[in-house]
Amino acid sequence: MVVRISLLALGVLSLMAGSSAADELRPLGKLLLTGGVTSVEGAGGGGLSTWATITGYETRDGIGGNVHGTLVALPDYQFRAYGASVGFYDRIELSYTRQAFDTQGTGAKLGLGKGFTFHQDVLGAKVRVLGDAVYNQDTWVPQVAVGLQYKNVDKAPVIAFLGGQDDKGVDYYVSATKVLLAESVVLNGTVRATKANQTGLLGFGGPGGKDDYTLQFEGSAGVLVSKRLLVGGEYRTKPNNLGLKEDDWWDLFAAYAVNKNLSVTAGYADLGTIATFKGQRGLYLSLQAGF
Repeated sequence: MVVRISLLALGVLSLMAGSSAADELRPLGKLLLTGGVTSVEGAGGGGLSTWATITGYETRDGIGGNVHGTLVALPDYQFRAYGASVGFYDRIELSYTRQAFDTQGTGAKLGLGKGFTFHQDVLGAKVRVLGDAVYNQDTWVPQVAVGLQYKNVDKAPVIAFLGGQDDKGVDYYVSATKVLLAESVVLNGTVRATKANQTGLLGFGGPGGKDDYTLQFEGSAGVLVSKRLLVGGEYRTKPNNLGLKEDDWWDLFAAYAVNKNLSVTAGYADLGTIATFKGQRGLYLSLQAGF
């Protein structure tokens, strides 16, 4: 399995690290894994869900960032993603992800052609507005962030044929994350306003003029088994705009931090029915490198 990493993203991070502003880059300020990993849409968080944490190991005095590659191998499809994100002063996060949804042999059965692949670009922005997930241990108040994700998928004619209203859209979300150090527990909840079908890979909205936002929920819970290992699970509700039976998603995962510059996440993901093909369950693998 080969997970492509964006050369452009690597170049951007290299330039940042070597610039005259390098004295502002004060990484390694957070505890291992407490900033989460990278979601399938490129934001800092879990694998399937977005968290309120800001990507990178920067503190409020610095800048951090990462590059990532993700693979989800399913019985009838394959999902791949790569991208980069930057966190500014533990306050603002900007991210970019390029997704590929490969229909493999299923494409021929759907009349699209073998190996037909949807590509989607996701641009994200997140702002921490309240609290600190880790260091505010004397209160139950979580870290809260608001964000948006602009999504653009490249197969407009197919989207229209499926009944989608548009090939581009914007998700809005509010996330709350809390790390309970005494219990070694990480909790997150996110409410997302979206029109997206299969996170946007099958377009936005549905037939009959169905073009309204719906509120969806994303939940995560994990246990820090050690300072390097986080195990847990996630659940994400999904809309059903196209009438193709879009199921909720869930996963079980283990994230291991080799150090503060490299982490790997592996898990079992159940994505339910996708474009009439049931039982889309399989391996989730993600690699993240950064500072």
